[in-house]
Amino acid sequence: MYKSILILSLFFAGKIAAQQQALYKETYRPQYHFSPSKNWMNDPNGLVFKNGTYHLFFQHNPFGNVWGHMSWGHAISKDLIHWTELPLALAEENGIMIFSGSAVLDKANTSHFSNSKDKQPLVAIYTAHTDTLQAQSLAFSNDDGLTWKKFEGNPVLDLNKKDFRDPNVFWYQAKRQWVMAVSQPLEHQISFYASNNLKQWKLLSNFGPSGDLSGVWECPDLMQVPIEGQPGKTKWVLFTSQNSTMQYFVGEFDGTNFLVDKANSTIHKQDYGTDYYAAVTYHNTTDKQPISIGWVNNWEYANTIPTAPWKSAMSLPRKLSVKKIGHDWVLVQQPVLALENLRLIKENISNTTVSKELILAQKGNSFEMELNMIPSKNAIGGIKLAVGNGHYFEIGYDAAREIIFIDRAKTNQSFNAKYASINRKEASLKTKQGKIKLHIYFDESIIEIYTADGTVVFTAQVFPGKSETGLEFYSNGSAIQFENIHYWKMKSSWF
Repeated sequence: MYKSILILSLFFAGKIAAQQQALYKETYRPQYHFSPSKNWMNDPNGLVFKNGTYHLFFQHNPFGNVWGHMSWGHAISKDLIHWTELPLALAEENGIMIFSGSAVLDKANTSHFSNSKDKQPLVAIYTAHTDTLQAQSLAFSNDDGLTWKKFEGNPVLDLNKKDFRDPNVFWYQAKRQWVMAVSQPLEHQISFYASNNLKQWKLLSNFGPSGDLSGVWECPDLMQVPIEGQPGKTKWVLFTSQNSTMQYFVGEFDGTNFLVDKANSTIHKQDYGTDYYAAVTYHNTTDKQPISIGWVNNWEYANTIPTAPWKSAMSLPRKLSVKKIGHDWVLVQQPVLALENLRLIKENISNTTVSKELILAQKGNSFEMELNMIPSKNAIGGIKLAVGNGHYFEIGYDAAREIIFIDRAKTNQSFNAKYASINRKEASLKTKQGKIKLHIYFDESIIEIYTADGTVVFTAQVFPGKSETGLEFYSNGSAIQFENIHYWKMKSSWF
């Protein structure tokens, strides 16, 4: 039986891989961020690890390149960089769409979805959505996610509410039970439930309102995250998404209640950019390292970005940790090391001082770059990407205000007025020993920037013309120094 499943899996993987070879060369197509071969995608769902394979499920419209007919797409990877798209996992049926949720490896078969002692089922916990009701339902797979069956007893958690969604489930070992974090969007609350079998759930507690209340709360994720420099020690981190941004809270979870370490007067963001939402994590990796993936888009213009035959991509996978800065716990995010396998020949650029602008010899829109910038108190300066035809994307530092920012006002914005109105994003940032360290990934239409040791991150979409491939350092004021500049062109993860 297992051999038959393996052969069938390889057949589907080979067939879809052949389709991928014919695609993934289009204008704006990311080459090392995951995107579906075609059609619409939004939230990452069901991040689960089994037998050396990472499973990524995602909100997907199998019928078109705009939002609709929500179902779960499916892709797998051995390294979180090279992905193979598999057939649709969970399909919209009978007027019920498959909204966001999670997936778990039921090692002890607590759900009794497996009839064999040798099989550990994968169980998806998702929101079943109609125009009038959202409730939580289950599906299960006994062939490592290749095929799925919806539970006949669905829904398993129903409050008879129109807005009640995005269940995220994990195993809580201390009490030997499953815990679900699920969003009460309009109340700005996350409800926690417990179950012994994934089928019957009891309410534990509610968290919120707190922090950012500017939009409905969605896509919660509660996880244990390692403390930097303290092996074996962890803190609990809760993610929520609202409008087109995200926030996180750091605290403790006792199996019933999530308690923030202190009253949060500051709103903590995972990402300060324009295009990052609904990030969730792998909870069950073998080294217990939580790794998050977010959706790279913005609901204000998501349907109209100029890409075809696909729409939207996922962020780079990010390893998570926390560290204390002053009296505050701060999230640290770093791209997974497997990305280094895509680097081509390393190019070292000479240290330089720039008083106005410096055009670099390097060109292209698929690269990785690291550098240190030594700001001047009397200048705003930084780096411009995708330069050409009067267009560019700006990464800048205002030393007087101690602000790092991105600005895409000078990029191609003709396709959407909402996109054109959302240009500048910024974050507070002090220099460290007089320097700002930037780690930049540019992938055709996606830019990710990591600074302040991964405590400040920006993600943004841009859509440059074919000749807009230049790279410049600049200063608007007194001279700025750039040093330790390393540049790698990147291989495609698809070919």
